[in-house]
Amino acid sequence: MPPVRARALTPQEELAWRALTYVSTHLIKTLGEDLAVESPISLSEYVVLVHLSESDTGHLRIGDLATNSTLSPSRMSRLVDDMANKGLLTKNRVPNDRRATTAALTPLGRQTLRATYPTQLRNVRRRVFDVLTPDDVDALSSVLGKIRVSLEQRESPLP
Repeated sequence: MPPVRARALTPQEELAWRALTYVSTHLIKTLGEDLAVESPISLSEYVVLVHLSESDTGHLRIGDLATNSTLSPSRMSRLVDDMANKGLLTKNRVPNDRRATTAALTPLGRQTLRATYPTQLRNVRRRVFDVLTPDDVDALSSVLGKIRVSLEQRESPLP
């Protein structure tokens, strides 16, 4: 079957697309740089600590951490090893699945997350929300929510 030809973007869509690609590329990099200046952990480490702190069971499989953090499994495995060496989390084998490993937050990891949160909050507020009105935040939430749902359904074949 020949590929379906996509419609060209309108000028307004092109502007929106370019703004989205710039923000998605630069915001995480900038937040990482901001955090590196003021914190003993990287943005990737912060994200791992957040996911672990929000886990109902207190631990997550390394593969799930990778998926949730949009890192490759091998990159997440190296990151978890580094974080375990720093005492921020522990690594444990899953008893009924010898191939799987979980990570769990340590007291030092929880303390580090608590200490880093105000810095990350200040940076996110400064880089994102301080430049938006409440109506902008509502619109942004709506738009990004729609894109997120679409991405979460990406297992579905494209039309």
